Amino acid sequence: MEAEAADAPPGRVEAALSCFSFNQDCTSLAIGTKAGYKLFSLSSVEQLDQVHGSNEIPDVYIVERLFSSSLVVVVSHTKPRQMNVYHFKKGTEICNYSYSSNILSIRLNRQRLLVCLEESIYIHNIKDMKLLKTLLDIPSNPTGLCALSINHSNSYLAYPGSQSTGEIVLYDGNSLKTVCTIAAHEGTLAAITFNSSGSKLASASEKGTVIRVFSVPEGQKIYEFRRGMKSRPEEPSTWSGYMGKMFMAATNYLPAQVSDMMNQDRAFATGRLNFSGQKNICTLSTIQKLPRLLVASSDGHLYIYNLDPQDGGECVLIKTHSLLSSGTTEENKENDLRPSLPPSYAATVARPSTSAASTVPGYSEDGGALRGEVIPEHEFATGPVCLDDENEFPPIILCRGSQKGKTKQS
Repeated sequence: MEAEAADAPPGRVEAALSCFSFNQDCTSLAIGTKAGYKLFSLSSVEQLDQVHGSNEIPDVYIVERLFSSSLVVVVSHTKPRQMNVYHFKKGTEICNYSYSSNILSIRLNRQRLLVCLEESIYIHNIKDMKLLKTLLDIPSNPTGLCALSINHSNSYLAYPGSQSTGEIVLYDGNSLKTVCTIAAHEGTLAAITFNSSGSKLASASEKGTVIRVFSVPEGQKIYEFRRGMKSRPEEPSTWSGYMGKMFMAATNYLPAQVSDMMNQDRAFATGRLNFSGQKNICTLSTIQKLPRLLVASSDGHLYIYNLDPQDGGECVLIKTHSLLSSGTTEENKENDLRPSLPPSYAATVARPSTSAASTVPGYSEDGGALRGEVIPEHEFATGPVCLDDENEFPPIILCRGSQKGKTKQS
């Protein structure tokens, strides 16, 4: 699950981060700053390991990593119409593409790479970066809102189908055909996301009162969750107050390993932020075999909460990491000085003190890449391609230099 806080009030402090995003399986966090970008591994609670950092491109406002591979896509304010694709372990640029207007967002999985402009979407084959299709003359999409399923067997794309209503276009990125149109909301869309298998699609409008979940590819509404549901009468109807109530909806679009616990007709758990007025993204992930709530904030911090998989309740903040400095931070020191909590799941879960390399199966010092991870075959692939060796896809010699994206009419 990913969610942003409400719009910041006037006069907020300038954000320390220009962008930040979790990768497709929430094992990595990427951040962009005025100086460049950084990639972090999320395999440990106590230690935040920087996988890679680069200051070669300033003013980064989009950075996306392909799972735990060395493929990273970067867009900078200095060249907002150019997408740069890098193999960061080799320190080599794979290719770059230029487009007709500013790039607003990028989505990628093991088969497709999407580049979203305000009025068009480019679909690339990630195997060789070939441009497969351009969706032209889509309704104006000034925020670059779009979603791409991450399951290896499908590549569904969802994007707004209207400027004035919450219509969603569901598109098949493999067959390159429109699947259906979903009348999701009366108001314009604010968020859309697929579950881990690409079988469900969740959406919310700018009004923010309802989350609806639809089956894929049929587009039938199967769940609806309303903002403001309370587990206790005294709880305020604020974002933090009802955030936990929405966890029930998360069973439909969270990673499979943490979804079963939330299939209940009541508020399961609540996560509260100790600040407001910042842009945030959040996700649920399993770290060191336990479910965690992760919140990355534009103030330059990552907040990690424990989540009780049996009884839910209040999520407890157990660690705060600075994303802009290394070593022990003042925030981490404050965490260690907090008063002891009453006996509870969150208080009694042991914090592993050993390094992630010795406690997490498959962890490697290059940033948590799982050995043997492959890209499945598809129409342009000659066979499975390893993501974590010296022959890592895509070929470095494939497409050097700037290229103008050729278009195909939709």
